[in-house]
Amino acid sequence: MPTVLTRAATEPCGLGANVMTKNAAGRPGRPGPEIRCTGTAVLAPPRDSGVPQGLPGLGIEVARVHGETAVVAVSGEIDLHTADTLRARLVGLHATGLRHLVVDFAAVAFCDATGLGSLVAAHNEISADGGRISLARVRPAQRRLLRITGLHRLFPLHNDPDEACV
Repeated sequence: MPTVLTRAATEPCGLGANVMTKNAAGRPGRPGPEIRCTGTAVLAPPRDSGVPQGLPGLGIEVARVHGETAVVAVSGEIDLHTADTLRARLVGLHATGLRHLVVDFAAVAFCDATGLGSLVAAHNEISADGGRISLARVRPAQRRLLRITGLHRLFPLHNDPDEACV
């Protein structure tokens, strides 16, 4: 069983703390599950800005409309906290009579599995009523995720929102 060496209890322990183990021969080894940090972590007090820290907003606005097609500019992060908002807004826009929604991802910094799920849910509701969703200006990492999951077959991908409006 390795010997666990930790920092003194009076020193704060945070990321990158000097914690290491030694195997029975006294040589440095890999950290084992019994590594514990003694002392307390020092955390910066939260800023009182009125906006929860680490939860960037999601911007959704209709950039332009061409007949029954709308280019919807999305900005921010699409994740657990914002995915339902995106789904509801896309379905709501379709309900106003817009048959084709081109979602412009140029300003989307991050989209996780929950975000993809919200796009699929919006697609299911909209396509059941004869509508469709296309994606434009999807970043390479997000495009890769769409290809890995096979969703590129569900959502046509375009380099430019105007070419998707045809």
